[in-house]
Amino acid sequence: DEKTMKRMRGVKYAVLKNPGDLTGRQEEAFENIRSADPRGQLYRAWQLKELLRTLLKHPIEQARGELNRWVFRASHSRIPEIVELAKKIRRRRPDILRTIRLGYSNARLEASDNRIKATIRMAYGFHHVTNLIALVMLRCGGPDIRPPQPRT
Repeated sequence: DEKTMKRMRGVKYAVLKNPGDLTGRQEEAFENIRSADPRGQLYRAWQLKELLRTLLKHPIEQARGELNRWVFRASHSRIPEIVELAKKIRRRRPDILRTIRLGYSNARLEASDNRIKATIRMAYGFHHVTNLIALVMLRCGGPDIRPPQPRT
């Protein structure tokens, strides 16, 4: 109804932010969510999202327990999207814990993927795919371009 829509306004961007970065107006909108959402699904989904986000900051032993608790809460949340995510996380649990233990991120992979996509856009109109591959290798492969050394 109209009243509920008015209360929900301003929440769209607030759910994407960290709780500490919310403006006063966004905090007020969040308080309205609690009272406006009859089944409380939006607020519970946001809480689960925040718990999952902070999981990466814990040491590995604590993260293991937190991940188990999160999967349990998510699988019993009765929110179909969250239940599906819990199933995926349960399947990938060893990989997630390994990532937390090693402290790696996929930033380098995303950066190289972005660079390849930019190269593909730049190579639009090439007649042969081998030219595209050569350009990608030139930009991303890190060729060894040293001047030849004189023979001794």
